[in-house]
Amino acid sequence: MATIAEALAVAVRHHQAGRLQAAEQIYRQVLAVAPDHADALHLLGVIAAQAGQYAVAAEHIRRAIALNGNVAAFHNNLGGAYRALQQAAEAAACYRRALELKPDYIDAYSNLGLALWDLGQPDEALACWRRALELNPDFTAAHVNLGNALKDQGKFDEALACYRRVMKLKPDCAEPHYHAGIVLQGQEKLDEAVACYRRALELKPDFAVAHNNLGNVLWSQGKPDDAIACYRRAVKLKPDLAQAHNNLGNALKEQGKLEDAIACYRRALELDADYAEAHNNLGNVLKDQEKLDEAVACYRRALALRPDFTQAHNNLGNALKELGNLGDAIACHHGALELDPNYAEAYYNLGNALKAQGEPDEAVGCYRRALELKADYALAHDNLLYALQYCAGVTPAALAEAHAEYERRHAAPLREDPPPRSRDRHAPLRLGFVSPDLGRHPVGYFLVRVLENLDQAQFETVCYSDRLGSDDLTRRLQAVAAQWRDVSCTSDQRLAEQIRADRIDILFDLAGHTGHNRLLVFARKPAPVQVTWIGYEGTTGLAAMDYLLADRYVIPQGSEQHYREHVLRMPDGYLCYEPPETAPPAGPLPAGERGHVTFGSFNNPAKITAEVVAAWAEILRRCPTARLALKYREFGDSTVKQRYLDLFAARDVAPQRLDLLPGSSYAEYLATYQKIDIVLDPFPFSGGTTTCEALWMGVPVVTCPGETFASRHSFSHLSNVGLTETIAGDLNDYVELAVSLANDLPRLAALRAGLRQRMAVSPLCDGKRFANNLASVLHGAWQNGDNI
Repeated sequence: MATIAEALAVAVRHHQAGRLQAAEQIYRQVLAVAPDHADALHLLGVIAAQAGQYAVAAEHIRRAIALNGNVAAFHNNLGGAYRALQQAAEAAACYRRALELKPDYIDAYSNLGLALWDLGQPDEALACWRRALELNPDFTAAHVNLGNALKDQGKFDEALACYRRVMKLKPDCAEPHYHAGIVLQGQEKLDEAVACYRRALELKPDFAVAHNNLGNVLWSQGKPDDAIACYRRAVKLKPDLAQAHNNLGNALKEQGKLEDAIACYRRALELDADYAEAHNNLGNVLKDQEKLDEAVACYRRALALRPDFTQAHNNLGNALKELGNLGDAIACHHGALELDPNYAEAYYNLGNALKAQGEPDEAVGCYRRALELKADYALAHDNLLYALQYCAGVTPAALAEAHAEYERRHAAPLREDPPPRSRDRHAPLRLGFVSPDLGRHPVGYFLVRVLENLDQAQFETVCYSDRLGSDDLTRRLQAVAAQWRDVSCTSDQRLAEQIRADRIDILFDLAGHTGHNRLLVFARKPAPVQVTWIGYEGTTGLAAMDYLLADRYVIPQGSEQHYREHVLRMPDGYLCYEPPETAPPAGPLPAGERGHVTFGSFNNPAKITAEVVAAWAEILRRCPTARLALKYREFGDSTVKQRYLDLFAARDVAPQRLDLLPGSSYAEYLATYQKIDIVLDPFPFSGGTTTCEALWMGVPVVTCPGETFASRHSFSHLSNVGLTETIAGDLNDYVELAVSLANDLPRLAALRAGLRQRMAVSPLCDGKRFANNLASVLHGAWQNGDNI
């Protein structure tokens, strides 16, 4: 019969060979005979720890120490169990006791370093690992631990040296290659990082987290398909790897596969309900789907888990802005900036919220700050240029210089040689239209009649749509396009290549510096002739943009020097309007039934600055029984509403004379014009679509054009309808015209009765006439191309 020592030796051999069940059985047999056998208790505890039963392990090893407290390994392994139980202080005490018993115990130094790192004592932790390496310079675990700590401290070169030392000591070990890849990725040495991850995967093909990280680098290198393949491999190897599901969701979102992305985020959250990043990312997709309440809930959950999550504060602000809760949105962006004063994106989004609240000057300051922090932030520069159009006193010269800076900073470095102007002179000109707004949007309303009336024998149209959804107007545009390309998930470079491949002759930008524009595609000069039109207020500033399509009203003769592009003037107006088929009748003059005149403006509050309020307040003082109705989504926000009540109160206009109406359905929006007698156009950013809608509903618009393109939209539309008597020469004239109209109800009634028909037969709504004029202008531009 074997002695206890012999049985224990057999058990240890099983244990070392990985036959844990056999070893455990013998340890228990030994303890059945000798319940106080310290070594058997200790080794049984080690097996429990290997099985992940750390509380059981700690109990066994504590009993062993109670029987023999002078064995350093007992204390070291008890520390491991405590650390696994997240009891770092207890673990550190165990490691210190092990070192008291064995001062040169290398493993204990390495493990004490881990516990001290957990306790937030990085300097002490680093000292432990360095001591371990003094005792054994080839101790790979200490090199790895030291490298990980240095990496977390941002000491990337020192960390990399640690990992490279391990690579020499253990050339067939995958982990140091993996960790080196992380460091190189952080240093943006992407090619080297890829090499490290690939080497790690050669050595360990089932290394799921390495597949995941390789996917991240490949995504950064603009290789989305390869990245997605890595993420899919990672989740196949390790289905419970929440980070890989999250990253796969991010990649699928960028490809426009929103439902697939949502499934990935939800799976990540099934695996880890406290995964703040996944909650935040799920919120982003739901926001893209316009499920704003659900998105808000996701962001709030992310912040409950991580109150210092700056991106979630920022994203929550964006969603609240879309819901019209501007006060709360602004608070969120301020919260993000309190956490990170150098967070350029938060300044950008704060600017958006302030602009929507009617504070364009403050918005401009935010965009400028974003650009100071992030010089290549083209999106912030776009919004800066757009916001300047709203600011009182802005001049065409100042706008020209501001747009020229955009060209210098963002566009000029991308300039390529244009494709040759070679084509069959008998073939139709190929026209390309690039826009995120090809649907029910002002761009769609102003484009559809033009494309439907263009002579297909002279022109082939190719539409490059950045729009995620579609509607009935999208389908009308698709029906007349020779080709329709969905480019919402196409990079600028790839889109430029596609346009070249499509051999477009004349390429139209329909967005300018508005949201989701593709000006940096135009900067690459993918077409021989490029024209900006419809979507923006004047110059783009791009040297690669050849023409700006306008008319004599928005760009009068003699002002061409303020536009980087050559000005192409249409003979009538520069736009052709598609009236809403479902518009209700204009109805009788409201003042006739109500006994008082109601002025109105359904423009974005960003246009209703303090200077505009001052003019409107003067009109209301001159018309003491009149009321003013303002309608826009943001007026549903209490902070915006109160701001305007206060602005008017400061001008002696009582709140009772104001109707501040929130957004509504389009049908209700149009019907509200049945309660409006006169529309007051804002300045210096006048109405565009809103002016056309008001005229169609029989409501005259009083406007005061200035020098800038943005101030002259209504001037063009009114001139083309023939309603020039409501165009003011200056602000004093603007007030007088409004007061005069308010005091002449018969004139207002006559205008209301005939305005829709007058507009219907005018050049503003004549698609065939506009298309013929455009054809003539485009042929002239094409023939003159070499002289641009």
